[in-house]
Amino acid sequence: MATVVPPASKRQKTAASARAREQILPEQVPQGIQRIQFTDADTGEAQGPVTAIPLSDLSPKNLSLLLNTLLGREDPGERLPYRFYNPLGDGDFDQQAIISAFLSGDSTTEVQLNIPCRAEAVFRVKAVTRCSASISGHGESILATQFSPSTSSRLATGSGDKTARIWDCDTGTPLHTLGGHTGWVLAVSFSPNGQILATGSMDNTVRLWDPATGKQLGGPLKGHTKWVTSLSWEPYHMQQSGRPRLASASKDGTVRIWDCTNKRADGALTGHKGCVSCVKWGGTGHIYTASHDKTIKVWDADTQRLIHTLSAHAHWVNHLALSTDFALRTAYHDHTGKKGVPETEDEKRAKAKERFETAAGVNTHNNEGKLVERLVSASDDCTIYLWNPAQSTKPITRLLGHQKQVNHVTFSPDGLLLASAGFDNLIKLWNAADGTFISTLKGHVGPVYQVAFSADSRLLVSGSKDTTLKVWDVKTGKLKEDLPGHKDQVFAVDWSPDGDRVGSGGQDKQVRIWCH
Repeated sequence: MATVVPPASKRQKTAASARAREQILPEQVPQGIQRIQFTDADTGEAQGPVTAIPLSDLSPKNLSLLLNTLLGREDPGERLPYRFYNPLGDGDFDQQAIISAFLSGDSTTEVQLNIPCRAEAVFRVKAVTRCSASISGHGESILATQFSPSTSSRLATGSGDKTARIWDCDTGTPLHTLGGHTGWVLAVSFSPNGQILATGSMDNTVRLWDPATGKQLGGPLKGHTKWVTSLSWEPYHMQQSGRPRLASASKDGTVRIWDCTNKRADGALTGHKGCVSCVKWGGTGHIYTASHDKTIKVWDADTQRLIHTLSAHAHWVNHLALSTDFALRTAYHDHTGKKGVPETEDEKRAKAKERFETAAGVNTHNNEGKLVERLVSASDDCTIYLWNPAQSTKPITRLLGHQKQVNHVTFSPDGLLLASAGFDNLIKLWNAADGTFISTLKGHVGPVYQVAFSADSRLLVSGSKDTTLKVWDVKTGKLKEDLPGHKDQVFAVDWSPDGDRVGSGGQDKQVRIWCH
C-alpha cells in the first residue's frame, strides 16, 4: 500500500502563505534600476553622490556597503554600520514598499529617491571575558554600583555595611571609603561631569562626596522620613552654571530636589501614595517618578508642578528608563577618542545639549526639529509599558512575555533597543520604537536583577541570583560569554561608558572588575 502524504498542518500553511507574500516577481525586479541619494537623517545633507542601484540590491546590508564605498571607506575595518529609514513614509527602510512603488509607476521613485540614514555606533566594544580584579573591602552585600561617566578607572559601590566605596579599577585596589551613613547605602550616582558622587541610604539621608579625595561635601541632606531608594542628576545642559541639582526618591512617597551647591532642599514633589521606587530627570525639563501606588507621574522640574499621571500598571512599578539615559549620564564626555573634552563651561554645556538632542532625535527623522524622549516602565504585574509622555498619557504599547515580576529595564545607548530583566530567569529584547518583541535571552537559572548595555549597543551584560554574569550578543540573541566567579547572587552590574570594563557586586561582598 502506498504511503499517503498527510495534509499540511496549520503552521505549514501559514508559513507557505508568508513565503508567497514575500516573493518578488523574478522577471520584473532585476530589470528595475533606481537612482538614489543618501541623506543625513538629522540634517538632511547629502551623503555621497547620486548613484544607481538595481532594485534587487536595495537591502540595508547592500546599502550600508554602498554608502561606505561612496564615502571612501574601502577598508572593512573603517566601515561604519548605518541605519536606513523608509524614504516613502515613517519607520525603518522597507525594500518591498519601494519595489511596489517603482512597479506601480509612482513618480517619487522615477527620478531620484532620497534615503535618510544615520551612522550607528562608531566604535566597537569588545566582550568582557575575564575577571581582572576581585576586591574585598565591604563588610556586607553590595547593593549598587556605577562607573564614573568620564573614565572606567573609577567605580563607586554602595553596601549594606553602611558605607560607599570608590575603587581604582586600573590597579584593582580600594581608593576611598565613604563613611557617615547609619543605614544601608541603596543608591550611588555620579554627577554628569563626574565631579560629585551622591549616595542615598536607609538612614533617610543623601550625602555628597568628592570622588577625587573621598571627602564629604557638607553635611547630610535631610528631609526624607524613610529610605532613599533612587537618585537622578539634573541633565548637564540644563544646569545653571555652578549649581547642579539632584533628585532623590524615597519610600516616604516623595521626591526631593536638592541644590548641591548650597546643600539645601530646592523643593519636593508630593502626590504619590506609596514608596517611590525610581526617579529619572529627563533632558526636556521633566522629572519622571515611579511608585508602588501603581502610577508613574510626570513633573515640571522648574515649577515642580504635576503634569501627568500615567496609570496603566496593575501592581508596583519597579523601574523606569529613558531613551536618552546614556547621553544624559555621560553629558559632554566622548569615549570614541576622536574628540577631546570641551574646555569652557559653555562649550561643555553645548556639547551635552547636542548629544542629548541627537539621542532624542532617534526614530524621529520625519519630525523636523521635534525631540522625543521615550519612557519605559517595568512592574510587578509582569508587564512593561512604552510611553511618549510629551504626546499622550496613553502608553504607546504594552510589552508582554515575562511570566514573573520585571525588575529592571534599560534602553540601549543608541536608543533603538530595550532590554528587560525578570524574576522568571529571562532577559527579553524589544524594539524601542514600537515595542515589538525581538528575542528572549535564555541562560540564567535564577532571577535576573540587572542588565547593562555596552556603549556601542552591540552587547548586553546581566547579573543574576544564580551567581553568574553573562554577556550576550544583541544581534544574534546568543550567549557570548559566561562569567562565573561570584560566590553568591549578583545584585548590581554596570558597563563603563567607554566600554572597557564591567563592574559587579552582590551578596558575596566582593567587587569584581571584568575586562576583555
